[in-house]
Amino acid sequence: MRYRYTLLMTLIGAVLSLVHYIGHENDAIYLLFYSFSVPAWFYPIFQYTDVNPLILYLLTIASWTVIGYAIDRFAVYRRTRSR
Repeated sequence: MRYRYTLLMTLIGAVLSLVHYIGHENDAIYLLFYSFSVPAWFYPIFQYTDVNPLILYLLTIASWTVIGYAIDRFAVYRRTRSR
């Protein structure tokens, strides 16, 4: 499978967003989401503009996808370099 980590990280971002959507009243889930969501780190900067949570969830999934893609590219680079 060529984009194994991209798909895995996309799934992690989607599950993270879904869990936060379902149980955002729970402090542990709230802290988990804001610890692992890179766009949520910058959310307080734009808080005065009333950012839509759906956009935050989509950005979280997109950021995890980019991280997975970077891992896949690095793995391909290492594989071709070692040959």
